[in-house]
Amino acid sequence: METVGAYEAKTHLPKLLERVAKGERIVIEKHGVPVAVLQPVEGAMRTPVSEVIADLHAFRAQHRLDGLSVREMIDQGRR
Repeated sequence: METVGAYEAKTHLPKLLERVAKGERIVIEKHGVPVAVLQPVEGAMRTPVSEVIADLHAFRAQHRLDGLSVREMIDQGRR
């Protein structure tokens, strides 16, 4: 975990935020005393596309339409 001074953090905030978005944690110090931590928000990390596609395939394998069309399902929902 890297530490940076408050002035450097203010001056280079966009660059620091890019690094944090990639998963780094950065401690901000003021006069040598840690006062804040920049870290990624939990749950904000993106799920890999291949994992999402695999999840969709698994969902489709478990849920079948049994010959119904989308139009028929819409019409059934309106009754």
